[in-house]
Amino acid sequence: MQVHKNRVLIVGAGPVGMVCALALNRQGIEVIVFEQEPAPVRDQRAASIHPTTLEMLDKLNVTEAIIPGGLVSETYQYRDRQSDELIAQFDLRDLKDEFKFPFVLQYEQYKLTRDIAARYANESDFDVRFSHQVLSIFEAEDRIELEVQGPDGPQKHVGAYVIGCDGGRSTVRKSAKIAFEGFTYEENFVKIATKFDFQTAHPQYAYRNYFSDPDEWCNLFKVRGEGEGGLWRAIFPTLPGESLELTVSPEGIQKRLQKFFPKEGDYEISYANVYGVSQRVAETFRAGRILLAGDSAHVNNPIGGMGMNGGIHDVINLAEKLTKVMHEKSDDKLLDRYSRQRRHAATAFVQAQTIANKKMLEEKDEGARQIKFDEMKRVAADRELAREFMRRASLLESLRTANGIE
Repeated sequence: MQVHKNRVLIVGAGPVGMVCALALNRQGIEVIVFEQEPAPVRDQRAASIHPTTLEMLDKLNVTEAIIPGGLVSETYQYRDRQSDELIAQFDLRDLKDEFKFPFVLQYEQYKLTRDIAARYANESDFDVRFSHQVLSIFEAEDRIELEVQGPDGPQKHVGAYVIGCDGGRSTVRKSAKIAFEGFTYEENFVKIATKFDFQTAHPQYAYRNYFSDPDEWCNLFKVRGEGEGGLWRAIFPTLPGESLELTVSPEGIQKRLQKFFPKEGDYEISYANVYGVSQRVAETFRAGRILLAGDSAHVNNPIGGMGMNGGIHDVINLAEKLTKVMHEKSDDKLLDRYSRQRRHAATAFVQAQTIANKKMLEEKDEGARQIKFDEMKRVAADRELAREFMRRASLLESLRTANGIE
């Protein structure tokens, strides 16, 4: 059997899988990406690309294509929904001495996937195969083999390594019998998109807003969408005892929006969906020739927009180390360092920060709420504390700490 020593097999053609493929291919490594969906999925999930991630994408010549199509968000706000008081505003331009791109780019993840596939994929050494489902994985001493079901029947593909970027229910992770430790929230999250322009009604709002409310918090942010005027997305928790039928019903959707943002007449709804949310991290990100990244390795709630960004940080780190192993004959123990570094980033930063974000927004005790508000005001009013806060929120502190781990 021919062993493809310069080939890496990637499972999952979402933004993390496609950035992984591009980063490896730029280093002269042949990649094949397998995706069970028939085309790039136009899902409405992650949409915030942090400054740290933009710098990584810039090195891959991606930012020149995506920035013109996105929304530049330099500020973000925390508000008390009960009083509509502005608790704190943070301006990333205060970190222009540290960030090449001192803003968050609001750019939907399906567009990032689509752009990379359209511009770079389907060359002889960068092959993206949709409608290809991985059935099984076999690891030998000198290779990894995938059995894949494609449109023309079962196939076998051989490479040096396989990288699982195939989401929270990862086939790759399950195949390697890697534990996925953590918990799932009792409530679901509901995401509603509307063409209604919240900044016309509320000129003081930023493109990214976090509303604290003891009964029903909300994240409100704007994306470009596909049409004129853009879309505003609102994310809420479902309420105790609330049925799925009520949540997704036209009446339930209108009631939820009108409760938070009353206006005359119904909202024009572009889409709405409900999904479960977990906080989980894989026990390890490496098992022999099997590697994990993105949601396959860690999942978290979406408050703060850290999931996709953390996944892209994973694969940029991994691509650098895998290139050294495959091209420069470095010891493959370097891949264990990848696992240690990125697992630390996931647990000590992304998990901790997203859990804390949710707790702040949903705090029910009035005294505790005021203490948190006062602390947020104090941080925002102190330039150095605000800069420190934004470094952490932008995952810069995460990168610096994790990259120092041996």
